[in-house]
Amino acid sequence: MPGPTKYLRRLALAAAAAAGLSLFAVPAASAVSVVPSAIDHPVRTTGCQRPSPVPAGTTTLRTLTSGGLVREYTVHVPARYRPSRSYPLVLSFHGHKRTSKYQEELSGFSAYDAISVYPQGLPGTDGESAWTGAPYSAAADDVLFTSDLLNMLQRELCVDSRRIYATGKSNGGGFVGVLACRMPGRIAAFAPVAGAFYPQGGECHPSRPAPILDFHGTADATIPYTGNPAKGLPALPDWLAAWANRNGCFPHPIRYSPQTDVTVQRWLGCSLQHYRVEGAGHVWPSTAPNNDSATPTVIDATPVIWKFLLAHRLR
Repeated sequence: MPGPTKYLRRLALAAAAAAGLSLFAVPAASAVSVVPSAIDHPVRTTGCQRPSPVPAGTTTLRTLTSGGLVREYTVHVPARYRPSRSYPLVLSFHGHKRTSKYQEELSGFSAYDAISVYPQGLPGTDGESAWTGAPYSAAADDVLFTSDLLNMLQRELCVDSRRIYATGKSNGGGFVGVLACRMPGRIAAFAPVAGAFYPQGGECHPSRPAPILDFHGTADATIPYTGNPAKGLPALPDWLAAWANRNGCFPHPIRYSPQTDVTVQRWLGCSLQHYRVEGAGHVWPSTAPNNDSATPTVIDATPVIWKFLLAHRLR
């Protein structure tokens, strides 16, 4: 990975040359405001050596107040949770119109040896749950909510502050893209699935290179692989090229196929990977039927994501 000077130089060149490769190119009036830098760096965990406030081995619905609003989330603590040992924490964000329960069942991170957290979005302009960064999302600050949620979890549970991760589906995946822009100093790695990267996410100026693993199906009719100019949705190759530029990667990825109908792209000089799944629709890829689809795909996204996330820690 290039050093900080080289990385900043590349960012400066990109900004000077192109207002171009910004992830979400939108007028200033509609962009999400820049999050204060205080949100974008690690916070010390103080919840170790304390009994868990939620039963181990179960999923519990909880609330907190953020930005003056009562927010909901569910949290799953491993069955063999011990407060003397620090655990990775995975945030898994649901898609538009979905729930935290749906996302837990869909992504399956509660089966892993981690503190798994499924935040609940607020009703947006269409009355359906959504996250910041979409044209239909509520006016709430979901980046602040994410920070406040992590603060509370780190006060109550033995969270490894260097191993906090974010993943999500569709609008939740698009919000993970927003977090990669806003909170890479606190979240170690990001994994959007079928991400909806709307221009309403605002400009993207990450404080450090953001490790990203992305999944997308070529037959996705909701968030097309080739983009949707009318909605401002970028083609996936353009979105990936923008992140390759931000992260200081070599510009052209290597490609290989680990199995039929799956093409993996990996950029050298950084941590950026993309799984192109031929014929897959707007789904969380799974070789068994899941909440998204009764038709299986050729690959399971969750174990691939888990392996990628655990390979990254904040320094």
